[in-house]
Amino acid sequence: MYVAPPPQLSGGSRQAIMDENPATKRVYQVWRGSNKFFLCGRLIFGPDVRSLMLTLVLIIIPVAVFCSLVASKLVNKFPHHLGIFIMAIAIIFTVYDLFLLLLTSARDPGIIPRNAHPPEPEEDYDTATSTEWGGGQTPRLKLPRTKDVIVNGIPVKIKYCDTCMLYRPPRCSHCSICNNCVERFDHHCPWVGQCIGQRNYRYFFMFVFSTTMLCIYVFAFCWVLIKKIMEEHQDGLWKAMKKTPASIVLIAYTFIAVWFVGGLTSFHLYLISTNQTTYENFRYRYDSKLNPYNQGLLQNFKEIFFTNMPRSKNNFRSKVRQDTTGYGADNHSIGRDGFSANMEKGVSDLEMGVKPSWPAVGIGAPEDSQGQTLEGIDTRSTMHPRRSSWGRKSGSWEITPDILALAAGVGGEGGRAGTKTSPGNGVKTLPANR
Repeated sequence: MYVAPPPQLSGGSRQAIMDENPATKRVYQVWRGSNKFFLCGRLIFGPDVRSLMLTLVLIIIPVAVFCSLVASKLVNKFPHHLGIFIMAIAIIFTVYDLFLLLLTSARDPGIIPRNAHPPEPEEDYDTATSTEWGGGQTPRLKLPRTKDVIVNGIPVKIKYCDTCMLYRPPRCSHCSICNNCVERFDHHCPWVGQCIGQRNYRYFFMFVFSTTMLCIYVFAFCWVLIKKIMEEHQDGLWKAMKKTPASIVLIAYTFIAVWFVGGLTSFHLYLISTNQTTYENFRYRYDSKLNPYNQGLLQNFKEIFFTNMPRSKNNFRSKVRQDTTGYGADNHSIGRDGFSANMEKGVSDLEMGVKPSWPAVGIGAPEDSQGQTLEGIDTRSTMHPRRSSWGRKSGSWEITPDILALAAGVGGEGGRAGTKTSPGNGVKTLPANR
């Protein structure tokens, strides 16, 4: 019997069906970090984006006062009305400063996407004999907390992130405020409401530097107005200052502000010249040891200001299934060794000779009755499902290969029943499948 094939859908029709599907969402809608998104995921901010409003007020209001009460009086005090450029430069400088602020706070600072599953652990084989099961080799899978990588001939430790389930690249750190791993993490700046990392550090420094120059500009021309009043009315300093109270307020304000933004500019000039981040400077103190990233003064500045900006590793507007692991699904947290929270149940089932139900999703640190993390589970019963003694592959177990690899064995650390401690080092585990 002939059945007519279904009609072919055009690209636009297929896209419309996906848009109507309630199970399909965009990445920014199911993002597991603490970021705030605007304009349908085109702008990404930190969770403290409201503090950005305070920064805008601290910049815009003083400049508005300067243009209306100081620069407007200087327009006619220079020949050929050249004083108009004082106001124009102040406005252009402010717009440029706010543009840099937007580039700093509204872009991806270098977020590393999370893994859907932990990385494959390394196998460490231990040999032991047992009167109950017999001798043999049992793979004990371990997920080391740190690894060593070589950077410019110097060993550097990288750490495993339990939240993002990945080994952080060198100079990467997890921001507890944004809940993301950020490349070349410098710090989280509450004044811009965003992490400062590889993709926005350049704009952050330029913003701080331009803010310092703007403060100096306003400070200087407030004194110019006072000097012009003194020359015009033959008044003393105090009388001239009383005739322009706005200048006095702005002088005090910019004097205080320049100590903060100017000091921050000087500090980051030092960091750039030595190729450090704020996080590294406060935590590692490269003054007392060799900095593996320092390439010399010129190369360090070139790396910051004259290299291509790396593209974002995230497409926040791409579509994903709402139940995709790592996005919409409410996955359990990952524990120290990345094993399932139901592992203890699987172990006890194996000991009773019952086929365990290995979890498909949701992996976390197993806990005992006292709430302590179980790091000494008996490895006799934690066999790899692919090597199970049932003599067949468990195709009906809906488990990803990553989870199967992690569930292969839990290292026994204590001298529990069924384990044998060798005189050397470590615990010898009995084979699970013989």
